[in-house]
Amino acid sequence: MTAVAQEVGQAVTGELAGRRIAIPESRALEVLAGLLERRGAKVWRCPLVAIHDSPDRTAVEAWLREAIERPFDRMIFLTGEGFTRLTGFAQRSGLEGPWLAAVGATPTLVRGPKPGRAMKPFGVVPDTVAAVPTTEGIIHTLAEVGLATGKDMAPRIGVQLYGEEPNWRLVDFLENRGAEVRCVAPYRYADGAETDRVAELVVALADGRLDAIAFTSQAQVRRLLRVARDLRCEEALIAALHRTVVAAIGPVVANELRSAGIVPGVIPDAQYFMKPLVTALSKHWSGT
Repeated sequence: MTAVAQEVGQAVTGELAGRRIAIPESRALEVLAGLLERRGAKVWRCPLVAIHDSPDRTAVEAWLREAIERPFDRMIFLTGEGFTRLTGFAQRSGLEGPWLAAVGATPTLVRGPKPGRAMKPFGVVPDTVAAVPTTEGIIHTLAEVGLATGKDMAPRIGVQLYGEEPNWRLVDFLENRGAEVRCVAPYRYADGAETDRVAELVVALADGRLDAIAFTSQAQVRRLLRVARDLRCEEALIAALHRTVVAAIGPVVANELRSAGIVPGVIPDAQYFMKPLVTALSKHWSGT
């Protein structure tokens, strides 16, 4: 198996010493791998998805210009990646200054702490963070704060989507309360590793050669299951994951796993970043 060559990190001490952990992360692959390897883990790298700017530059720039020239009554950011990509589009269009000024002057609601972290280097701070970093958390927060603007017209809400998913649940909630919703999808997911490499990961999981797999996005879960389905071994993969420690970076990914019949055994308690994910894995095996 060529996968053996992908395992790195020879440390024999640390809370994760000797544990073989697969990571399907792409963008911050080496960051997560380093966090695990410093605790002694042997890491199987298999980036399942890649992230690209939306190919529809015209649509994204039109949304940015609307946010600047006819400011929304509220902007909702679902991901830090989305804010970063939008700012990149603004930079390339000569709109960075007006865009950041518009964000700063518009009430903003973010799904979790990651968008706020992405905004910080640009001097922007979100007004409201959803209590739970899920669509339901956003809806609950909006139900509490309300959508009223004091104007005679319907509130206009700008929504940055997760990838290209339409998020009908959120859009329906807003529209049912009289809002005019304007969505933007500044990035999209594409397949990362070649199918043969993903197939090797599926076989390794089925053979019990991995102690854990740590998912950091819904798209990773979907790609792994899609490849297994194409190989006609989806049921075998799910059965294998029942015998393997499955870690999810947060509740959104955990819900994706559960919807596929996979129960995540490790989820960080409160902060949904890579360091807390690694800490949660360490605690799982240390029993603390």
